Amino acid sequence: QEQLVESGGGLVQAGGSLRLSCTAPQNIFSKSTMGWYRQAPGRQRESVAVISMVGLTVYQDSVHGRFTVSRDNAQNTVVLQMNNLKPEDTAVYFCYARSAQWELFGRGTQVTVTS
Repeated sequence: QEQLVESGGGLVQAGGSLRLSCTAPQNIFSKSTMGWYRQAPGRQRESVAVISMVGLTVYQDSVHGRFTVSRDNAQNTVVLQMNNLKPEDTAVYFCYARSAQWELFGRGTQVTVTS
C-alpha cells in the first residue's frame, strides 16, 4: 500500500509556478525528515529540498530562492512551492520520508516546464 501520496505537478511555461504536496501517515510523518528528489531523463536522481522534523531546510543550489519546502505537521503534509520555473526543472519529482528506521518514496509526479 502506497504510504506517501503526492499531488500537484503538471505542465507550465517558464517563469510559472507549481505546487507539489505529499501526505504521509501520521506515524511516519511525525518521525521523518521529509524531502523531494527529482530525476530527469538521462540524468541521475538529485536532491531538491529537504526539511527536518523541526523545520530546518536545505536546498539544492539551482533551486535556492525559487523553491520553498514546508511541512504542515497537523496535516502530515510536506509542500514544495516552485516559482520562476525553468525548463531545466523538468523532471519527475519524488517525495520521500527518512528516519533511522526507513526511507520511503512516493510514486513521483511529472513536472514539465516549456520555454
